Amino acid sequence: MAKTYRVHFGTRMINRVFHTLTGLGMGNGYRYNLSVRGRKSGRLYSTPVDVMSAGGERWVVAAYGVGDWVRNARAAGRIGLSRGGRSESVGVVELGPEESVPVLRQYLREVPVTRPYFDVTPDSSDAEFAAEAARHPVFRLVPGA
Repeated sequence: MAKTYRVHFGTRMINRVFHTLTGLGMGNGYRYNLSVRGRKSGRLYSTPVDVMSAGGERWVVAAYGVGDWVRNARAAGRIGLSRGGRSESVGVVELGPEESVPVLRQYLREVPVTRPYFDVTPDSSDAEFAAEAARHPVFRLVPGA
């Protein structure tokens, strides 16, 4: 059974540290700060995320489940990504379950700290990964969209 991500004082502090380090360009090269407007408030929200890359494509995975940034990105259709003083605005397209399988596999290999939040392992079948996609949506990043 996968762990449930809980936001409490400790997670807020850890996210703040990662946000600051990422803003300075420090830490893992796949980590970015994602910014998106709130679908109700219109406020700009920001959270650290991991961006996967392969074959000239890039994706962002909702490693901790369907949170506010996921719902806001779905509504807005675009997000901002920043790292080390550079930022870009990109469109987002949510992948279907079967399309998500290779990205989720890559994510579990490259970001093992999030494995407890998934009900699959790197050795799980494609069908098991496809079922996991509903809990961990994957968005393809579309530059200039």
